[in-house]
Amino acid sequence: MSHQVERKRVLVVGGSGYLGQHLLAALIAAGDVDVAFTHHRETPPPSLLHALPDLRAFRVDLRSGDGLHAVSASFGQPHVIVNCAAISIPRECDMDPAAAMATNVPSSLVSWLLSFGNDNTLLIHLSTDQVYEGVKSFYKEADETSPVNMYGKSKVAAEKFIIEECSNYAILRSSIIYGPQTISPVAKSLPIQWMDSVLSQGQQVQFFNDEFRCPIYVKDMVDVVLSLMKSWLSDGKAIQVVLNVGGPDRVSRLQMAESVADVRGYSHSIIKSVSASSVDRGVASPPDISMDITKLTQMLGIKPVSFRDGVIATLAAEAST
Repeated sequence: MSHQVERKRVLVVGGSGYLGQHLLAALIAAGDVDVAFTHHRETPPPSLLHALPDLRAFRVDLRSGDGLHAVSASFGQPHVIVNCAAISIPRECDMDPAAAMATNVPSSLVSWLLSFGNDNTLLIHLSTDQVYEGVKSFYKEADETSPVNMYGKSKVAAEKFIIEECSNYAILRSSIIYGPQTISPVAKSLPIQWMDSVLSQGQQVQFFNDEFRCPIYVKDMVDVVLSLMKSWLSDGKAIQVVLNVGGPDRVSRLQMAESVADVRGYSHSIIKSVSASSVDRGVASPPDISMDITKLTQMLGIKPVSFRDGVIATLAAEAST
């Protein structure tokens, strides 16, 4: 009688978002795990389920935890949970701090996880570079977190909560994630596509010259998640790590736009360099939250692609759809 090896179960929380959909597509393509995701709206995106018919979808309200028991009842305890759910628009968080805290600190998710009474689940939680104050270049993981807006504050609270409550976790401080559009297009504007569309019109556009980030190509972000997942599923050793996850280049919005213009052949004369201080966005924004990714490359052996190569890949993918 052959012994059936239990297939591993992966749950992507907030799976209909930008990173979530890219992750789901990669997990289904790999084909070696059972995959489910949670969504907040009434129904999951039909085009996503049509493209990836092996997916299981569950409606969950993360603030109350409603719907999580249905996941354990019909899918089972996940071996890996990837939490991509968040209110990630800083201005929205500032306008409704209570909602930001309720959504971005995954208390109902973690208490559900702890209710299994074992350490058999790895929680991979998406945090942000906005946990840093932004007053220097190349922050390291051990640097103080001192966020300047409510979004950053809610994400710091989430990190502290996870570190206190969980014994098997990876917290990923992600920079701006960019890349091709998702199977079911997301509502928020994607940075490279937006820059390409405004520059293609030939009108002068303003870009900040004094706000620095380390944008990461979405496929690299997915590889980081898959790599952590594989190491946990293969050796079963609990992980407790906080990682900066950014690309190798520290770039301003201005330099991002110049890269898009170079790849597309647009004139630089339509790119107007301005200071971030010249525009009131209704929310404080950290000037320089570039990150040192030495720990990431040493631990996982992943070297994210350069910003320019990521732009080339993004625009090539858009052209082929």
